[in-house]
Amino acid sequence: MKAAVFQGPGPIAWRDVPDPGVKDPGDAIVRVDVVTICGTDLHILKGDVPEVTPGRVLGHEAVGTVVETGRDVRTVRPGDRVLISCISACGRCRFCREGRYGQCRGGGGWVLGHTVDGTQAEYVRVPFADLSVHPLPSAVDGFDAVLLADIFPTSYEVGVLNGGVRPADTVVVVGAGPVGLAAVVTARLYSPGRIIAVDVAASRLAAARTLGADATATVGEGPEQLVEDLTEGLGADVVMEAVGVPEAFEMCTRMVRPGGRVANIGVHGKPAVLHLEDLWIKDVTITTGLVDTSSTPMLLRMMAAGRLPAADLVTHRFELAQMEEAYDVFGRAADTGALKVALGGPQHTAVEAAGSPEAG
Repeated sequence: MKAAVFQGPGPIAWRDVPDPGVKDPGDAIVRVDVVTICGTDLHILKGDVPEVTPGRVLGHEAVGTVVETGRDVRTVRPGDRVLISCISACGRCRFCREGRYGQCRGGGGWVLGHTVDGTQAEYVRVPFADLSVHPLPSAVDGFDAVLLADIFPTSYEVGVLNGGVRPADTVVVVGAGPVGLAAVVTARLYSPGRIIAVDVAASRLAAARTLGADATATVGEGPEQLVEDLTEGLGADVVMEAVGVPEAFEMCTRMVRPGGRVANIGVHGKPAVLHLEDLWIKDVTITTGLVDTSSTPMLLRMMAAGRLPAADLVTHRFELAQMEEAYDVFGRAADTGALKVALGGPQHTAVEAAGSPEAG
């Protein structure tokens, strides 16, 4: 099959790799119908995630069709259309029992496209399938559903829930990429008083306004002064960092009010300065986190009911074979206006999944 292969810092290669097979009784082999590229994948290509080694198939978000399962899989069967979660959960370790699947110590967590081959391929092996794939209602379009694999649960859990967004809050989202825009959408579920979006790209701020941001500012327009003016000098109740660079995180800590909350969502590859000389007296709460995807079933029900706008986030569509072009377009989002790119088709009719007798 063809797959997007990490070669070390720099561009990916769309090339031939072996077909996946069932290795463990809880595995599912899924034909990839729709897949997308994440900002985390760009961090990997920059060398920010050293656990990803050359030769790894990237990707952790997809919608597909099950073609084979291990003998222990009970919740899906061949032919089912499923959402592949970015997080795999063993279901047995301490953290899984607490619903903190992102911290799984039983072989799960963020493994796809990280420590095992991922979803940017024609087929993918999904471990712990019973807890790591979600059957899709026929009414939910695959190009919408793929956004529930990562960006919507990430923004909701790591941003909105960790940040403790409440009615009438002033919420600032620094970074209006896909996760930041999803944070704008999901923060609105809690009726904040206002949402302010900050980014370097005017096109992304326009998308933020379309999705519900009440005010926007580019970095050059003085977002800190805007927050101060709108809050009468108090600062924001909740500030979410959705970029993953030191400057953005440090900006967030300057915009939060005393007693407020900074929720870091971004993937950081470099140290950021924590200015405790300013923050120690302000009663500020700072949270970090990896998504658990425990909210995915709820978000999927909302999408099926038409309560979760998603279509506007996918700005570019490609076929799977155009993976290298899709990476180029997404990596130059400031020039191309890309928010989320999605790839799908053409479809396949068979797969040789050479699972071992012990596993299958």
